[in-house]
Amino acid sequence: MLDLVDIAFLMTAFVTLFVVIDPIGTAPLFLALTQGMDTAKRRAIGVRACIIAAILLALFGVAGEDFLRFIGISMPAFQIAGGILLFLTALDMLFDRRTQRRRDHADEGDGAPADDPSVFPLAMPLIAGPGAMASMVLLIGDAGRTAQGVALVTAVMLVVILLVFLAFLSAGLIERLLRRTGTMVVTRLFGLLLAALSVQFVLNGATAIGILPQVTANL
Repeated sequence: MLDLVDIAFLMTAFVTLFVVIDPIGTAPLFLALTQGMDTAKRRAIGVRACIIAAILLALFGVAGEDFLRFIGISMPAFQIAGGILLFLTALDMLFDRRTQRRRDHADEGDGAPADDPSVFPLAMPLIAGPGAMASMVLLIGDAGRTAQGVALVTAVMLVVILLVFLAFLSAGLIERLLRRTGTMVVTRLFGLLLAALSVQFVLNGATAIGILPQVTANL
């Protein structure tokens, strides 16, 4: 039976992961990344992205810190790399390159699959990003890396991932309300916000290793 300490820790873990993963904020990004897809395909991508993200976060929470240390990669370096990859995706959204690639696939007529954003960038780094991975490592560390602590943090993470999926399911309704013109505006708007988020990842990593002062990453 959970005591008050466990309940307080669960609340802290939930708030931390909810803020970092941001299920509400991922819905418009999911909408932009799956623009033009039918409901069934969009749902399949959402399910796949959430499952992959959950597995990545669980594995990274248990062994991520040790693995990165073993291969000589620091968490700040991981943040910077994730930020750069996210910025490249933002450029695709801003200049509508993804839509053009889908059109090219359709013109080929050879059954070539359209872009599948379930692994990248949805599962990683949008859901299981550097911040979420770092949070899992820290929360499991705070729980003492015991079996119960790992189970509690993993359970909280799965609840947040479920909320992400529910947010994904609302993307179709959002698209119908916005229509094509509104969707194009949202795609570019969130491409810009995604670019800013990717830069923030890089700033956080640079600040952590002392390249930039702390105040810069908090602007």
